[in-house]
Amino acid sequence: MNTLALGPQWLDPDYLIDTFGLLGVLAIVFAESGLLIGFFLPGDSLLFTTGLLVTTDVIKQDLWLVCVAVAVAAVLGDQAGYLFGRKVGPALFRRPDSKLFKQENVEKAHEFFEKHGPKSLILARFVPIVRTFTPIIAGVSRMNYRSFIIFNVIGGVLWGTGVTLLGSALGKIDFVHQHIEMMLIAIVLLSVIPIAIEYLRARGKAKKEAVAGAADPQGPTAGAPSQGPRGRHAKR
Repeated sequence: MNTLALGPQWLDPDYLIDTFGLLGVLAIVFAESGLLIGFFLPGDSLLFTTGLLVTTDVIKQDLWLVCVAVAVAAVLGDQAGYLFGRKVGPALFRRPDSKLFKQENVEKAHEFFEKHGPKSLILARFVPIVRTFTPIIAGVSRMNYRSFIIFNVIGGVLWGTGVTLLGSALGKIDFVHQHIEMMLIAIVLLSVIPIAIEYLRARGKAKKEAVAGAADPQGPTAGAPSQGPRGRHAKR
């Protein structure tokens, strides 16, 4: 296989799988699903590559077993994120920025959670960075635990098995074998599209609010308190 030259070697899916094997894949899926330090990990392209390598017998495991293991790792990762969020609470919103932590990522995940409610645990699975912080925000907001478990399992299964099966299915096509690097780049770009769309929407919204604020500085949007981190999905 070719090497995906889209950053450091330790972020290349082929290198990670070749070095750490299936256990490494599961560890990365777990970390990216709910640990603060996992947001930069290549989840989508890694699962796609894993499915492809299972089909080509580079990873000598049954496909169904790999899919189950990946889904379990994803669900447990979100579970860890939720428990971390419950423990840390609103203090997470006051944590200073560092090399591995940006308050901006927390705020985006919070807005995503408030906008989509419990189903954000499913939708966020397919949005890099947001998928790492959403279960943590659910914990901070003290989302009903039973509801969290249901949506967590659905999201983990759809994402974990779906992307892996996609890689496996495409791995049977000769064109994919001949252009594997291009396919991995396409997967990464598709993963980035939701972030780009959300960024452009947020930028447009900010411009509209700036214009409205300039026209009416005493309006209700000036200094209006934002909804607390507990949100409307908090357990009562």
